Amino acid sequence: MLETLRRIVQEVNAVDDLQQAMNLIVQRVSAAMNTDVCSIYLLTTEPNRYVLMATQGLRQESVGKVTLGVSEGLVGLVGLREEPINLEDAPSHPRYLYIPETGEELFHSFLGVPIIHQREVLGVLVVQQCSKRRFDESEEAFLVTMSAQLAAVIAHAEAIGSVFGVGTVQQIDVRFAGVAGAPGVAVGNAHVMYPGADLDAVPDKTVEDVDAEAARFRAALEHVRGDIRALQEKLAGMLPAEEQALFEVYMRMLDDSALGGEVLLLIRDGQWAPGALRQITQEHVHHFELMEDAYLRERAADIRDLGCRILAYLQDAGSSQTEIGPDTILVGEELTPTMLGEVDQEHVVGMVSRLGSGNSHLAILARAMGIPTVMGCIDLPFQQVEGDEIIVDGYGGLVITNPSPGMIRQYREVIEDEAELAQGLEALHDLPSTTSDNYRVQLWVNTGLLSDVARSLEQGAEGVGLYRTEVPFMINDRFPSEEEQRQNYRKQLQAFHPAPVTMRTLDIGGDKALSYFPIHEDNPFLGWRGIRVTLDHPEIFLVQVRAMLRASEGLNNLRIMLPMICNVLEVEEAQYFIHRALYEVREEGAKVKMPEVGVMVEVPSAVYQARHLARRVDFLSVGSNDLTQYLLAVDRNNARVSDLYHPYHPAVLQALKQVADDAHMEGKQVSICGELAGDPGAALLLMAMGYDILSMNAANLPRVKWVVRNFTLHESKELLDEIMRMDNPYVIRAYLHHMLEKAGFGRLVRPGPLLGTTTEREVPVVATSAGNDPA
Repeated sequence: MLETLRRIVQEVNAVDDLQQAMNLIVQRVSAAMNTDVCSIYLLTTEPNRYVLMATQGLRQESVGKVTLGVSEGLVGLVGLREEPINLEDAPSHPRYLYIPETGEELFHSFLGVPIIHQREVLGVLVVQQCSKRRFDESEEAFLVTMSAQLAAVIAHAEAIGSVFGVGTVQQIDVRFAGVAGAPGVAVGNAHVMYPGADLDAVPDKTVEDVDAEAARFRAALEHVRGDIRALQEKLAGMLPAEEQALFEVYMRMLDDSALGGEVLLLIRDGQWAPGALRQITQEHVHHFELMEDAYLRERAADIRDLGCRILAYLQDAGSSQTEIGPDTILVGEELTPTMLGEVDQEHVVGMVSRLGSGNSHLAILARAMGIPTVMGCIDLPFQQVEGDEIIVDGYGGLVITNPSPGMIRQYREVIEDEAELAQGLEALHDLPSTTSDNYRVQLWVNTGLLSDVARSLEQGAEGVGLYRTEVPFMINDRFPSEEEQRQNYRKQLQAFHPAPVTMRTLDIGGDKALSYFPIHEDNPFLGWRGIRVTLDHPEIFLVQVRAMLRASEGLNNLRIMLPMICNVLEVEEAQYFIHRALYEVREEGAKVKMPEVGVMVEVPSAVYQARHLARRVDFLSVGSNDLTQYLLAVDRNNARVSDLYHPYHPAVLQALKQVADDAHMEGKQVSICGELAGDPGAALLLMAMGYDILSMNAANLPRVKWVVRNFTLHESKELLDEIMRMDNPYVIRAYLHHMLEKAGFGRLVRPGPLLGTTTEREVPVVATSAGNDPA
């Protein structure tokens, strides 16, 4: 059965048309299971009925004509129960519905399985037989597996707004889940981008003039280098220097010591340039694709893109500019920064990549440029959306194809609200984040690049709750020296002086990796990461802490934060190294003070040991992203389960409150530096829990300040009491948003994906201002 299944899947994947695929499936399944009948019924929305779309064994003239209501017959029962129904004598079942047009009165045995995609029933796959018998477990398992394959085929067909073949039914507002790459919302027309050349189609071929072939390859290499330099210059006005440094990674890949040199070695052995390029590129791509680490895996896309671009010049195709119109959304199998350089960026309002994650270079650039982007939209049949109007929801990682006028109107209102709200919030810059009953909560920012400094200061940040020191490590090809680190840290400390800057020590592993310090593990999120790595490598930890301390000389606004702490022993070891580094730099003549040292609460063990940890440090800071991920056992970058990642989960809220209570019992300051702090509704809850500092992305700071200034501490505590009695994260979120809307703050609610079957967006079109702030 397994081999049969593989053959059927291969045949189906080779067919472009859904009707052909369904016809093929009913034929092959009927033959493989030796049944008299195999049929496919698809569920339509208007009207809400099952339509017989393909059959082997029933009358062909009934295809496209026979329909059943959603609760009619055994087919309807399978769909309602969302599980297989296996009957020895179907006509004797009380839900059996005889349809004369099909000619099925001869058949007794019945096995029906639902066709489900992302929790939505798309149809029912049925096999029938004349004799009375019950299908065995292996046959049932085979049909369930076949329905799963068919579900993916149907979902792809729905992306272009219709189901092909007889009984064509228009599908609107078809949604495809991905991963949020860059925040924002966009409505526009899709333009599909393709690689300039196909490496996989290149054959092997020997050459006699090796020198000429090597020269031809070097010329192509130089053309690509020129393209990258031109792209870097083209984006220079849009990107800060740190983001532009990503293009240096591309340039290093082309060096003679990297991909370029390996290709030249094969050419010297007699292989022609395209063949050598294909072989080396595929080897590197395969190597990176096998890596567990998400960041390193994304480098496979960079290598593949460079290989295709070099091949294009070898084939004299070269690089060319693509003309696009206003309000264009770039769509592709694997979009890259160089593809972005082929179009007029002023016309690009959004991007969608079927492959890739938030760690890809494209996502990093999209965030810097403010282009709403969805990555990893694996079910989107991107080839079929050229020119279509689509919606990109970069907040929720959602793509909507064939959107209805109502859906377009809702999202355009979101875009307009975002623009209006941004203008109104500018008036809050110089106002303190104090409640209307004079309770003060400090609003800090999370940073990682120097470009974050200007944005943070523009938004009125009072300090830095998290400076990600690993960013300079990740865009380099080696460990930065102590002096290089000192210069980076000094710029951050000077920019915010005298406000405090909290520098997290190197936090690699999990979803962050260094190409020159690979960590290969089966489960990196539960492995060697954060403080575990740096305590095992004191030479790395000491150099970094020394650089931080030397950078703080004369400024004294440094705070050091330790990531991924799970027990007090790790804190004590880290403090030993920090004191040792302090002694060393003082011995060298630096006049520095001992900075405050704190720990990040990111794992459940740290929640339960919060009081013990607080006794040993100056402050606690919750990393709500990782804490939520570990508490709920959900990888939020995995589109398949990302909807289970819910920061309003009662378990998460209970943990957050416990940490705040325990820290204050020890008289220590407590902050939070995850995405939850930037959610206006969550900020009210965190303030009520007693969090002293909320640290967030700079873009969210004005929203949070507005809601803080227009609520009282008493009101927020009453709200928290209500919510802590709830047991459903979706109810909690809906209730919290309802309360904000009721108070006139609906426009502060961050847009999110339109889940399930609801057609109401979560951001109201109009909200009356309330309180004492103009916005």
